Amino acid sequence: MKLLTLNCHSWLEENQLDKIRILAETIKEQSYDVIALQEVSQKLNPENIDGELKHDNFVLFLLEELKQIGVTGYEFVWECAHIGFDIYEEGVALLTKHPVEKTYSFFVTKSSDITNWKARRIVGAKIRYQGKLVRFYSCHLGWWHDEQESYEHQVDSLFSKINEESPFFLMGDFNNDANTRHEGYDYLLSKGVFDAYHLANTKDDGATVVGEIKGWDDNKEDLRIDLILTSTDVEVKSSKVIFNGKHKPVISDHYGIEVEVNL
Repeated sequence: MKLLTLNCHSWLEENQLDKIRILAETIKEQSYDVIALQEVSQKLNPENIDGELKHDNFVLFLLEELKQIGVTGYEFVWECAHIGFDIYEEGVALLTKHPVEKTYSFFVTKSSDITNWKARRIVGAKIRYQGKLVRFYSCHLGWWHDEQESYEHQVDSLFSKINEESPFFLMGDFNNDANTRHEGYDYLLSKGVFDAYHLANTKDDGATVVGEIKGWDDNKEDLRIDLILTSTDVEVKSSKVIFNGKHKPVISDHYGIEVEVNL
């Protein structure tokens, strides 16, 4: 099974349509089973076309580009988490090409007011893969030192919502560097999950943020904040950074992570 997670930085990138094309071509090439996307946005103003979904939703542009190159069959779930930059409904999405048994959507912050930019929402899907039921969640959490929306509360809330029997994967931007001890990353692992990066038979340095980006304004380090976590000690064949200029062109202010696992 092939997994991809990427914080898209959508509609904030230069040459955005070209970058959507690169993402679509990579999805066709790699045929990912599950894709988790964060910062998946649409403008506040355009007319709704399906519930909360609007014409300019990043996922719809991606699916249309996939269709143009002959790729169909991906189901998706998207929800708005908060208003970003005063003009975008910014959300999280999960795409899969396998049968979806159930979808999930819930806030992990104290606030569920989308006008509060610190509000954080998770989406997920329970899919059937080779006869097994497996859950996948697209996550975009806050920061460790946030006094208004504590990271511990977000993680505690997340794990309280995913307490089912079937195994699960948490994929996304966790906004805490895996190389920093006694903060958010260690708190995540204290919940009993495994980092696919550490389980991988082959891997690179894992860094997905290099230098300053929004939310990490004074950063000078290479950070590993985009992660794929698993509830079970599965065999992970490989974990590698993608869209970093070495393995595919850069298409966001984050690099992506692709993982291949045996389930």
